[in-house]
Amino acid sequence: MAVEAALWDDLLEGEEVAHLTTLASVEAQTVALPDELEPRLREALPVSELYLHQRAAWDAARRGEHVILATGTASGKSLGFNLPVLDAIAREPKTRALYLYPTKALAQDQARALAELRAPNVRAAIYDGDTPAERRWQIRKWANVILTNPDMLHVGVLPHHDRWADVMHNLRYLVVDEAHVYRGVFGSHVGNVLRRLRRLAGVYGAEPQLLLASATIANPGDLATSLAGIEAKVVDNDTAARAERTVVLWNPELLDAELGLRASALGDASRLLAALVSRGLRTICFAKSRKAAELIHRFTAERVDAETAARLAPYRAGYTPEQRRQIERRLVEGDLLGVSATDALELGIDIGLLDCAISVGFPGTVASLRQQWGRAGRRSHGLAVLVASEDALDQYFMREPDTLLDRQVEAAILDHANPRVLDGHVRAAAFEAPLDDDDRSTLGAEALERAALLPELRQTKAGYVWAGRDYPAAQFGLRSTTPDTFAVVEAQSGTILGLVERERAYSTVHEGAVYLHLGESYLVRELDLRARAALVTSYKGDYYTQAKKDTNTAIEETLRTEHRCGLELSFGRISVTERVVAYQKKSVRDQSTLETVELDLPETSFETEAIWYMPEPDQLTGLERMPTLLGTLHAAEHSMIALLPLWAMCDRWDIGGLSTNIHFQTDAPTVFIYDGHPGGVGITERGFNAFEGWVEDTARMLEGCPCTDGCPSCVQSPKCGNLNEMLDKAGALVLLRRMVAASTSGS
Repeated sequence: MAVEAALWDDLLEGEEVAHLTTLASVEAQTVALPDELEPRLREALPVSELYLHQRAAWDAARRGEHVILATGTASGKSLGFNLPVLDAIAREPKTRALYLYPTKALAQDQARALAELRAPNVRAAIYDGDTPAERRWQIRKWANVILTNPDMLHVGVLPHHDRWADVMHNLRYLVVDEAHVYRGVFGSHVGNVLRRLRRLAGVYGAEPQLLLASATIANPGDLATSLAGIEAKVVDNDTAARAERTVVLWNPELLDAELGLRASALGDASRLLAALVSRGLRTICFAKSRKAAELIHRFTAERVDAETAARLAPYRAGYTPEQRRQIERRLVEGDLLGVSATDALELGIDIGLLDCAISVGFPGTVASLRQQWGRAGRRSHGLAVLVASEDALDQYFMREPDTLLDRQVEAAILDHANPRVLDGHVRAAAFEAPLDDDDRSTLGAEALERAALLPELRQTKAGYVWAGRDYPAAQFGLRSTTPDTFAVVEAQSGTILGLVERERAYSTVHEGAVYLHLGESYLVRELDLRARAALVTSYKGDYYTQAKKDTNTAIEETLRTEHRCGLELSFGRISVTERVVAYQKKSVRDQSTLETVELDLPETSFETEAIWYMPEPDQLTGLERMPTLLGTLHAAEHSMIALLPLWAMCDRWDIGGLSTNIHFQTDAPTVFIYDGHPGGVGITERGFNAFEGWVEDTARMLEGCPCTDGCPSCVQSPKCGNLNEMLDKAGALVLLRRMVAASTSGS
């Protein structure tokens, strides 16, 4: 072990190492294979014993319970959910199982693993957007393990369930892998897709048993309930072996303490990656964007010799299936030494035995970071590195490593009953089969309430039926709360590059905006409001754009009010009205403002969930005069938004905020923090529940930042509608400290 560790020891001696620790190895706890296992399946299995948690999942499944298995990476979750399914198919080949994966790559990986297992009677096939049309009817006819994704289930299976009658009638198991991915808007949609599937299976006389697998999260039982409407047995005691692991928090050199400017995280990551692969250490480097993954690959290839460079590859969405399969195969076979990837490889794809994992920038959740780090050192001593960006949360972790390394993983939150998500699924369900009171048990009572209000549904003796044209599932996707989108169109070729929700269109694809797609930059030439299209052309300039917005909030309904942290804290529904009034061109090199351009665009408004608080006069003593008051509230709002992802499983881009010295409804200085998605998905409700800890973390983050007046590592936000004007870091720290003091004194 010591010899292997020495391979990277000398790389970890610079000032950039903010924290270094070694996690001890853990012995596995195992038990013999169950006696009742079908004999031919027992013969085919590559193992002679199970981890205790795999056995617990088997026992619960045998009792007919729904199960959610929530353990760490490389803990054998796949075998945990495969065993009951394969045992049932070995005994009765007509048994059907549907496996649901969030990505095509995962389905490919599981199909490979099932083929290698050669379990008796198993006929596995992938049914997704890449499946040729002529193969589809064959798969429906003969496959008894069908691997697909939620999007295909939503639009390609459920609306055409008559073609799937035999599958539905014999559907005994529904496997949902990587369940923690189904959170926020996407999870809320998938929750409805699973309910529609369970309902249709019932129409065909089946009642599938659900087997869910998830990374370690705080609320696996709640997730199973909110995702599928079921009570599931939680198995979360991880008994797998774990190798020793060196964990490093790496902070690029501070170039300007006052501006908070540091050396490039991408540059440092590529330097580390180059050094590790040059020593023959197989390394994966995770980046937060496709462009970053491509740049790290390029920088690394330039730092190593030609032979090593040939054994490096980037991996991201946007490649063809063949390109991705080739990279996956080269990884498994050991041909590749280094891969720079987006989080597409974070999930449970078996990519062989890696030595090191580098994460560039905190990926948004502790659960996600552990998934990435878990890719390395599966069998022997591994190295896990977090290279910090300038972001406030990253810098907070560099100064307070224990708040990252000792933190409990987050809870995955979703809200399937959010009307903006639910309505499309109610229409789709009514198209699939008439909706009546019996459907409350699967679709939920809210679905029946919405059905009575939707004009496209007609009430008949059989229940609510679809009275519109075409089929409704095709009218909306699963990754947004709104069907109202703008197409981003490449002007020369007419190619649609992507879709942007209307709420975001005015701030991201306005005329003059720089738009990023697949690592390429485009300049928006025209935003056609009538045609719902943004025309873009390729762009090679050295500036980026940031929109300036006027935002107003109106409280629609207060759902909860409590005295917390010495002030009145409320949670409820608000409407947010935004108008993009200008944009700034900012230099890529030093973030300086090159030009401010005015815009004339319509306002948008949406309803969402929010928390809001009004500091008491004594908490604002010495801060009550303008402009200090506004700067204090604005900086407090920004810094709290930066830290909320720690408490809710979300990204700072999912959250919005507004602070004002006097709000027209509260008649007092007020800070609002709201879900950035129409209808809300439970993010700020989680913040309400954890308010004291959230405020305390935020105060500690501000205290630790070395700048004087505020920087990107504390109070400046990359998405501020006011372009980071009027921010008072010192005032925000005074206010937050007073809130913490009130919370600890119980006042």
